[in-house]
Amino acid sequence: MSTSMSLSPVALAGRRIALAGAAALTATLALAAPASAHAEVEADTPQALAENVTLRFVSEAESGTAGFTELRIVLPEGIAPGDVTLGEAPEGWRLTATGDGYRLAGPALKAGVDAEHSIKVRQLPDAKEIAFKTVETYSDGEVSRWIELPTAGAESEQPAPVLKLKAAAAGAEPESASPSPAESTPPTPTAAGSESADDGGDPTAAQEDQNGSTGVTVAVVLAAAAVLVAGTWWLLRRRNSSPSQG
Repeated sequence: MSTSMSLSPVALAGRRIALAGAAALTATLALAAPASAHAEVEADTPQALAENVTLRFVSEAESGTAGFTELRIVLPEGIAPGDVTLGEAPEGWRLTATGDGYRLAGPALKAGVDAEHSIKVRQLPDAKEIAFKTVETYSDGEVSRWIELPTAGAESEQPAPVLKLKAAAAGAEPESASPSPAESTPPTPTAAGSESADDGGDPTAAQEDQNGSTGVTVAVVLAAAAVLVAGTWWLLRRRNSSPSQG
């Protein structure tokens, strides 16, 4: 009897460890699940300096409760926004050129539905591989940034879609690039810095920072004025009370 009782705490501890391990494994798998989604790109002619190439993009849905409403793509060096025309896209979605790529947006897709679209590029650059940083926005405001570039010996958690290219055909030459919207259209003050995929490009961030700075300045001025009024009142009161004390 004493032997079985002495083993009970050990068995109980083992059971607790097993349950804790199972819970930890479940939590790990749950956290890892969204990372399995990703963005991809493929081409009908994946070759350097190829012309009139169709690129197809797939953004896999991560959310089970919200659908895609917007994709922002940063084009690699050698492809200007003016070199891109829209092919296929979700119904009602429209392409708008930006300073470093394009924005594709429209009515929210159903939750769990992948966002697929294609573009035609006038000419691919002379490179071994090209990356397309992608920022995805959902109807509930969630944002996924697939913008990490490949590095030797390291696996990215949020990798940008990468297209590997074959060597250019013999005699192929790069064409002159089309002007980007930034070159052909004078920039507006409100557009500065609003299209960077690295930081999410919140157009209201600068205005909020400015308003915050103004609020701090006003608060400091009011505090200084309050100190000045209090000091003046104290001096006047002390001066008025001096004769009675004498």
